[in-house]
Amino acid sequence: MDLFAPSRTTSLRGNYYGLVIVDDFFRYTWTLFIVFNDDAFNVFKKLAKVLQNEKSSYIAAIKTNHGCEFQDEKI
Repeated sequence: MDLFAPSRTTSLRGNYYGLVIVDDFFRYTWTLFIVFNDDAFNVFKKLAKVLQNEKSSYIAAIKTNHGCEFQDEKI
């Protein structure tokens, strides 16, 4: 999972940030465009809930590049 920084070009809906999620087992990739980087967790929660209900399974682990984009700024 990675969140890429604001791009110079916006998406069709005017979003500047992108959240890329890759399934390590099936190598399926989701690219979700979001308005603010703070929205990444909420977007991931929604996608995770949909996928877990669809596949009747659960997410065992989440891997990131240990970037600061997913850390709480209060820490």
